[in-house]
Amino acid sequence: MEEISDLITNLELGCSRIQKKSFKKNETITTYIQKRNQICILVSGKADLIRYDLYGNKDIVDNFISNDIFGEAFYPVHTNNELTVIANTNCIVLFLMHDDILKKCKTNCKFHNALSSSILELTLNNAIHQNTRIEVLSKRSIREKLLSYFSILSSKDFSKTITIPVSFTNLADYLSVDRSAMMREIKNLANEGVISKNGNRVKLLYK
Repeated sequence: MEEISDLITNLELGCSRIQKKSFKKNETITTYIQKRNQICILVSGKADLIRYDLYGNKDIVDNFISNDIFGEAFYPVHTNNELTVIANTNCIVLFLMHDDILKKCKTNCKFHNALSSSILELTLNNAIHQNTRIEVLSKRSIREKLLSYFSILSSKDFSKTITIPVSFTNLADYLSVDRSAMMREIKNLANEGVISKNGNRVKLLYK
């Protein structure tokens, strides 16, 4: 896949269909709007896809890091189920519309040609993100969700020692569990010798 840095270099040479924007931590990057079909590429930083229910409860639907792709084109939007992407750190994001992927710029820019050839892999990465969360949330107990999440990070990093990439508050929101109950379960796992924990670093002792 064409590296994002190369795509950005080509973008700066001129692309009439792409917007590049910067966001500070905790700023709203975008809110999903029905039928808009916007696509965003996270060039740098980290961001969360957040949903609030009718009672104001927060649910982190997905986490995004550099090179990830997101937007309405990849997630069903419902009028009573607003989805918002919030910057977790300072971020740089590219914006385009789904229909623009196959449309050539007047300048036939290198960025657009590279994007057209790499959009399939970007989309595949997005599907992997969504499938990962479905796998974690399919577990019944907090313990099972935690161990599933830890195992996925371990497999991704090829290491038994993992670094949780989000705060424990955000992890609880991501797992759709109570934070206090989750922290008790993490303590139980450590006391039972299933894991060892030092800050946000966790070593898996059961694999």
